[in-house]
Amino acid sequence: MILQVDNLTKTYASGGRELTVLHAVSFGLQAGDTFAIVGPSGSGKTTLLGLCAGLDRASAGSVHLNGIQLDNLNEDQRAAVRNQHVGFIFQNFQLLPTLTALENVQVPLELRGEKGAAKTAQALLERVGLGQRGHHYPAQLSGGEQQRVSLARAFANRPAILFADEPTGNLDPDTSATVVSLLFELNREAGTTLVLVTHDLELAAKTQRVLKLRGGKVVEDYRSAVVEKY
Repeated sequence: MILQVDNLTKTYASGGRELTVLHAVSFGLQAGDTFAIVGPSGSGKTTLLGLCAGLDRASAGSVHLNGIQLDNLNEDQRAAVRNQHVGFIFQNFQLLPTLTALENVQVPLELRGEKGAAKTAQALLERVGLGQRGHHYPAQLSGGEQQRVSLARAFANRPAILFADEPTGNLDPDTSATVVSLLFELNREAGTTLVLVTHDLELAAKTQRVLKLRGGKVVEDYRSAVVEKY
């Protein structure tokens, strides 16, 4: 299993009482799987994604990511796991505004101390159709271009697993289609496991498996009939 989640529960203190936002969620993914987490706002989707990626620690239950148990690791140890094994794509892109597109893609490579970071980053920008925009800053790029830069950055460290939180949420339909196509193409080429959170049921249907949450609980977990191939 590339990702094994067992009885994952997350509780917060709120107004003098405990608020449980995830209730004993369990699932497992094999390497190369594509997986969507869907559900209404407030259902716990992003919380679950963050726990799976080691961005937060669960109140109960366990997460094993690429054979590593995250639950007992401190923040620095979890950050090291993310740097070695994980890629991220966010709805609001999360590019560093003071860095160029090329420099943004280089960041994960430089954090790993890899040689030839600039050359690798340039190749990735060309792969997403932005080979001539590497010297531009995020503010000089459209939303779709920024998301393509974030795609290139996410794949820079050849992650074992890629987490995408509403990757098309801020994009118009045409731009969204381009980004989705690139996402699945790059994911297939790299053999990466893809876990995405989305409100878009058409996007979710392009994955192999869909987990539906409501009120922090799993209400459906089913294989989707993937029709389109990217």
